Amino acid sequence: MISSNVLILILGCSIVTWVPRILPFLLAKKLIFPPKAEIFLSYLPLCILFALLIQSLLHFRAGNWPTIKGAEVLASIPALMVGYYTKDLMKIVVVGIIAIALIRLVI
Repeated sequence: MISSNVLILILGCSIVTWVPRILPFLLAKKLIFPPKAEIFLSYLPLCILFALLIQSLLHFRAGNWPTIKGAEVLASIPALMVGYYTKDLMKIVVVGIIAIALIRLVI
């Protein structure tokens, strides 16, 4: 049986996790940004996704040049092709997961 202290801890952790993620969206809906700020903010999702892509395709070690993760780069090719033709994030993710699963199964 879970004690009340553990439930309070779980509730507190969930609130601390969700507040910084939800609050900016709630505040941003109420604000009107200048056109230059809107243009700047429109690039953020693309930059974040690109940073995540590079981080997953390269292996970084302190003091060394990044090395390429071969299986991940190979799996990204069909995912990028699907993304180019469909522009559907769900299809990109599904194709990427299937591709990396098949590559890891073969290797």
